Amino acid sequence: MDNEDLTRLRKLYKADIDEACRVMRDGGIILYPTDTIWGIGCDATNEEAVRRVYAIKQREDSKALIVLVDSPAKVNAHVGGMPDVAWDLIEMATDPLTIIYDQGRGLAPNLLAEDGSVGIRVTGEAFSRDLCFRFKRPVVSTSANISGHPSPGNFGEIEEELKSKVDYIVKYRQDDRSKSRPSNIIKLGAGGEVKIIR
Repeated sequence: MDNEDLTRLRKLYKADIDEACRVMRDGGIILYPTDTIWGIGCDATNEEAVRRVYAIKQREDSKALIVLVDSPAKVNAHVGGMPDVAWDLIEMATDPLTIIYDQGRGLAPNLLAEDGSVGIRVTGEAFSRDLCFRFKRPVVSTSANISGHPSPGNFGEIEEELKSKVDYIVKYRQDDRSKSRPSNIIKLGAGGEVKIIR
């Protein structure tokens, strides 16, 4: 690949992120690749956008949604108290790790679990990390499937019905057919107690 091709790919990548951010700023819903499986995303602080995500997935809004951020500092901004062990877990994780924290804050209320907890993951994958960084807000990340249907292993396995309901489909990694898996999930208590969920 020569310099001209690299320059063209960089421009396409940037345009993809710019458009995804624009759509989310306008309250829209995107379909995008993450550090795990493809996700349905929106501005995690926009209550109406979150409501639309539940409607697209045909999922009860009593079930909380996961959010992505690009750094541990952003996690700290959206939880009432981040136990010290959380910093170590994020730093040591070799696989994608979603941590459920007791007190979510600064997020859409309908995104939180009934007890006020929230699942947040620091993404290490290039596109979703750059997307979160450029968007400057946490981004919802819920599997790109209708509730009760299998989670897609790659873009090619996402149902057409679901694709037709989002406002923007990210172009990056659409041709990647490698199989992805959901993240590990743990719940942290205020005193640093760790409970493995998945």
